[in-house]
Amino acid sequence: MQVAAQGIAFGRKYGKICTPMGELEETSELRLDFTKLEKVGGQVAASRAAGADPDPGVIPVAVQNADTKEVILVAYTNEHAMRESFAKRKLILWSTSRNKLWFKGETSGETFDLLEAYVNCEQNSLLYVVRPCRGGICHTKNKSGAPRNCYYRKIDLDTLKLEFVDP
Repeated sequence: MQVAAQGIAFGRKYGKICTPMGELEETSELRLDFTKLEKVGGQVAASRAAGADPDPGVIPVAVQNADTKEVILVAYTNEHAMRESFAKRKLILWSTSRNKLWFKGETSGETFDLLEAYVNCEQNSLLYVVRPCRGGICHTKNKSGAPRNCYYRKIDLDTLKLEFVDP
């Protein structure tokens, strides 16, 4: 099924966005996944019904670079990942796509020291302040081959086209 709303393209097949890996990351077309929380909720419900350990319940965590103050990533954590991150003082998250601990940088080498953690007023999201050990955070690379901040495309508020700010 392909749906277009106000110039925004959405595609779903079996509950997943229908774009090959890499295409979504490099397009200048806005393709938002407004079903992400629905999918995560379904995974949590299925895992709980199966008696999963640790509990798969998640909350969002914004990740901020301590030096630049940029928000470099928004991801998810559960209690297990949060406690691991706090104990090791490293950026450790919960991968909602793989349904397991995500040691940020485990494969790319782009690891982060966790310096501080904050909770919001409703205690349903976190802010982690981190310092990169090496470079960027995103699995994508710019044209010079350097890892980017995950927010490397700016939305034109009139046309909804994406502009690469770290091409």
